[in-house]
Amino acid sequence: MNHLESSTRNLFFTGKGGVGKTSMACATAVALADQNRRVLLVSTDPASNLDEVLGTTLANRPTRVDSVANLWAMNIDPEQAAHEYRERMVAPYRGVLPDAAVQSMEEQFSGSCTLEIAAFDEFAKLLGDATATSDFDHVIFDTAPTGHTLRLLTLPSAWSGFMESNTSGTSCLGPLAGLQAQQTIYKSTVKALGDREITTLILVARPELSALREADRTSRELREIGVENQHLIINGTFTASDHSDPIAKAMQARCEAAIAHMPSGLIELQQTTVPLAPSSLVGIASLRNIGRDPEAQNLTPTNFSERASAVRAEMLSMQNLVTELADKNRGVILTMGKGGVGKTSVAAAVAVALAEKGVRVHLSTTDPAAHLTASLAEEEFEGLTVSRIDPAEVTATYRDEVMRTAGANLDAQGKALLDEDLRSPCTEEIAVFRAFAHAVAKGEDGFVVLDTAPTGHTILLLDSALAYHREVTRQTNQMPEYVEKLLPRLRDPDFTRVLVVTLPESTPVHEAARLQQDLRRAEIEPFAWVINQSLTPLAVQDPVLVGRQLNETPFINEVLSEHAKRTVLIPWLVDSPTGLSGLHKLIDADIELQEIGSQQ
Repeated sequence: MNHLESSTRNLFFTGKGGVGKTSMACATAVALADQNRRVLLVSTDPASNLDEVLGTTLANRPTRVDSVANLWAMNIDPEQAAHEYRERMVAPYRGVLPDAAVQSMEEQFSGSCTLEIAAFDEFAKLLGDATATSDFDHVIFDTAPTGHTLRLLTLPSAWSGFMESNTSGTSCLGPLAGLQAQQTIYKSTVKALGDREITTLILVARPELSALREADRTSRELREIGVENQHLIINGTFTASDHSDPIAKAMQARCEAAIAHMPSGLIELQQTTVPLAPSSLVGIASLRNIGRDPEAQNLTPTNFSERASAVRAEMLSMQNLVTELADKNRGVILTMGKGGVGKTSVAAAVAVALAEKGVRVHLSTTDPAAHLTASLAEEEFEGLTVSRIDPAEVTATYRDEVMRTAGANLDAQGKALLDEDLRSPCTEEIAVFRAFAHAVAKGEDGFVVLDTAPTGHTILLLDSALAYHREVTRQTNQMPEYVEKLLPRLRDPDFTRVLVVTLPESTPVHEAARLQQDLRRAEIEPFAWVINQSLTPLAVQDPVLVGRQLNETPFINEVLSEHAKRTVLIPWLVDSPTGLSGLHKLIDADIELQEIGSQQ
C-alpha cells in the first residue's frame, strides 16, 4: 500500500460508513508493526469493532495485541470516558456540597453532550499531548463515519474558539467546566492536525460514486480546517476473472465507471487501490493479505435453484414486508444499522412502495453525512415528500428561538451569557435531537420513514431523550409536547417499526446485533432485519464472488436463527438503486431474482 512508503507519525482513516476504514487502519497498523515500528491503533468510533478484527479484547487504554509484535490498540469508549470524566468533575464535591447540589451537578453531566466532550478529551490527550504516546513510533486513528469524524476533527478549533471568546469564565453548559484547564493541549491538537510532517489523513472510499463524492466533500472540508496532507485509498476494486459471469462483468463495469467519474479533487491526491477480497477481513492473517491480488480459488458454485428456494422459504420479500408495514396506515419506520449497509436505499424504497399503496408518506434523514437519495427528492411523486434534517439549519433555528423566548426578558449581560451558551458545539446535538423528535411526531398523521444515522450516532441520539428534558428546560424553561412523547412513541410497536439493515458479513451482522440489544434495553423492539447486497441468491461463477458468496452463509444463518423475527434478503443489484426506477428494482428484487436465475 503506497501510504506505507513514507508514513507520518499520525495517520487518520476516515470516509463514508462501510467503506473499510477499520480494515485499512488495521492492515496499516499490522504492516508498520511488522516493520519493527511500535504502533498504537486507536478507534474513536462509538461503534468500534477493532476487537473483532484484531481478535483481541480491548479497553480504553493501550492493550498489547499478542499475535503481532510491536502493536497495541485501544477503543475510546464514549460511555466509559463520560463516566470517568463525570467522576473527575463531581467527586471532589461529594461530602462537601449539599446532596441536592451534587445531584444537580450529576444531572448536568448526564446528557449526550458529556459523551462527546469526554471522547474528545481522550482524543486530544493522544494527539495534543506528546508525552501520552511517546512510547510509540506511530499513532493510527480508526475514526468514526464521516459526519462524526468531521465533528471530531473540527472540535479542537471549535472548543478553542469557544473558550477564547468565553470572557465571563463560566458557561451554562456544565460539561465544559472540565475543559478550561487544558487549552494548551487542545491548541497542540490543532497544530498537530495541520502539520503535514507528522499527520496524514487517509480517505477511504469504495469504487462507488456516492462514496467517492463523500470522500471529496470530506477532503475539501478538512482542507478548510488546515488538514492538507491527504491520501486516497480506493478499497474493493474488482476485475472479473470469469467473463462468462454477468454479475462479475456488471460489478467490474460499475467499479470502472465510478473511478472514471471520480471528483477532480480526489484525482490530485496520492492513491492506493485495494482489490476486493474473497472473504471477510477478520483476523491477522487476512489483514496481512490486504492489498495483494486475490489468489485463484478452486471453489465450486452451489446450486442456484436450491439456494434461491431456500431463501424464499425462510425470508419475506420486500413486497411482503411493505404490505405488513402498511397495515396501520400511520406511524414511524426507522432504518438503522452500520454505516454503508444501505439504510438510505432501503428507507427510500419502503417510502416509495408505501406511497404507491395510496398512503401519505414523508421520507427524511438524520444522517450527518446526508446521503438521502438526491434524485428522488427532485422527482415528483404523488403522496411522497422528501426532506433532510440539516444540522446547521436546525441549530440556527433553535438558537434564534431560544434567544427570542428565554432571552426576551434578560438584561444585556444575561443575553450575552445565553448567546455564549448557545455557541457551544453541544447546541447542535440538542437541536438535531429536537428536529428528530418533531419528525417522529408527524407519524400521527401518516407514515414517516426516517433514514437514521450510523449506529453509534443513532444510539447517542436516542439515549439523549432521557437527559434532554433537563437540558432543554435549563435553556428555554419549556418542554415541547413532541419531545415529551418521543420515547413512548418509539416504544409503541403499533406506532414505530424499526428495520435493522445489515450486510451478510461478520462486522455488519455483529454490530447490528449489538444495536438490537441497545434498542431492547431502551424497550424498543425491532420489527424486521433486512440483509442487503447479498450474492447468495445469485448464480455467480467468478472465484472471488463465489468465495464471498460462500462466506455469507454463516452470517445469514446467524440472523435467521439468533436475531430476527422477520428477515428480508435483497440481492446485489446490477443497477445501483437510485431514483424511482432503481428503487423499484430493489422493491421487486425477489421477482428479479427469478429472472436472473432463469438466465444462468
